[in-house]
Amino acid sequence: MPRRALGAIAVAGAAWVAGCTTPPPPPAAVLPAPMTQADPVPATRPPAGTGSVAGQARTFSTQLATYTSVSFGAVPGWGRDDFAESWPAFLGSCKVLTARGAEWKSVCARAGTVDGKSNPAIRGFFESEFSAYQIRDDDRRPDGVVTGYFEPEIAGNRSYAAPYIYPVYGQPEDMLFADARKLPAGNSTVAARVEGRNVVVQSGLSTRDMGAPGLYALDLSAVTRDTLDRKVRLRIEGRQLLPYYTREEIETKGAPNAKVLAFVSSATALYEMQIQGSGRIRLPNGEVIRVAYAEQNGQPFRPTLAQNAAGKARSPVKVRGSSIELELDDGDDEGDVGTDAIRTRGFTLARPTASGAVVVPGRRTAGAVAGSGIKDPSYIFFKEAPGGAGGPVGAFGVPLQAGRSIAVDPRSTPLGYPVFVSTRTPGSGAPMQRLTIAQDTGGAIRGAVRADYFFGNGQQAATNARRMKERGQLWILLPRGLEVAAASAAGTLRTRGAAVGADLPQCLVPQEGACVDD
Repeated sequence: MPRRALGAIAVAGAAWVAGCTTPPPPPAAVLPAPMTQADPVPATRPPAGTGSVAGQARTFSTQLATYTSVSFGAVPGWGRDDFAESWPAFLGSCKVLTARGAEWKSVCARAGTVDGKSNPAIRGFFESEFSAYQIRDDDRRPDGVVTGYFEPEIAGNRSYAAPYIYPVYGQPEDMLFADARKLPAGNSTVAARVEGRNVVVQSGLSTRDMGAPGLYALDLSAVTRDTLDRKVRLRIEGRQLLPYYTREEIETKGAPNAKVLAFVSSATALYEMQIQGSGRIRLPNGEVIRVAYAEQNGQPFRPTLAQNAAGKARSPVKVRGSSIELELDDGDDEGDVGTDAIRTRGFTLARPTASGAVVVPGRRTAGAVAGSGIKDPSYIFFKEAPGGAGGPVGAFGVPLQAGRSIAVDPRSTPLGYPVFVSTRTPGSGAPMQRLTIAQDTGGAIRGAVRADYFFGNGQQAATNARRMKERGQLWILLPRGLEVAAASAAGTLRTRGAAVGADLPQCLVPQEGACVDD
């Protein structure tokens, strides 16, 4: 699509909403266990079933990606990596993956017998237990975008007083949730009940029944269905269920049902912390509050992109459903971003021209309510997290490891899985080729060949993360014997990114929950 500021993209409301339910996935197939003479064979292995993958021996596809089997020797830089650095992150993932099936339980059990300080032993473990598959996008291109993120630190206070006037909200108590996978197809208005914090659509009822006690009207045309966690965030207003408040509504009306964790002095710094997904707030007395992602308002990520002198967006993107995907344009958006822009997770965003006070329930506003000036409707709510020297907890529920954890799009790369990344070091351009573990997600991380490299915390981490926007390739490591959701051979034929002849599965494994950011 043309490179232009996202705010200038005019799309009808229905284009942001998936108007049909997901078709049932094709029958599962079993991942082949390609072996070479150099591959050591483990003493035990999960039993392999019969059948092919996507009708082919070495390639299968999903709606977003194509996966092609390669030998480990064909992965650039594989033999030179220090696998001992990635081992703690992998063992952290095993704490969660052992509950994801017999293959992972067996693999992680055998990992406990490996010498975690021996690079040859760890490399041999991965080569014997896993098969490497290169990830390509839905047009079968191997190159994608690798960016960076970090854990920021900003100045704040527990109490409201200038200059600390921007609230850091916890999760609102009035937020309700509906499972997007269980919503009826189409854009009609349906009747629903509220059970605790969950919204349940009532089948067989018409609009005439919506006045009955306990029933609410839910307009499906206003719902954003294609969130990564498949959850729709709603609120009650009268007898209606409406999408949860936008950023502008939260800033101009306040969030009376959300606890305020702290107040900060910069709306722009708070916005960057929301995009990063975690952070530290340093109080005047030196105390540090660590915050982690708790929830989002369910609105799509729609940042205002900075423009170059020609009036084109400095961060080219493409739109898919309600999400945007960062595209790489070599030679564009390099160097110092200047004082009028913000570089975060690969995007170069326009800095708000003016930021004013926002409404804080129960507080007298320090000045006229003008809002932050940030037009992005999405909003992140935080929770206080334990302190300590370790990394923040990512979406997979384990602490992130600087240099070895990445954020991914879980629709194409399931969380917890090992992923080998080949890209370049920001600044020097030297090869950066290493095994990482997919342990986090982000509203800005969309696309099949897409990775966001966690640099840690501190000024150097911030500098490296903001500079990181490089072309890269990804190889996912899948346990041998793992079932994958395979399409028919005809389903791998594509025209302009669309599947022809078969409905492709959404997730590369049969359990869709593995590709959902819960």
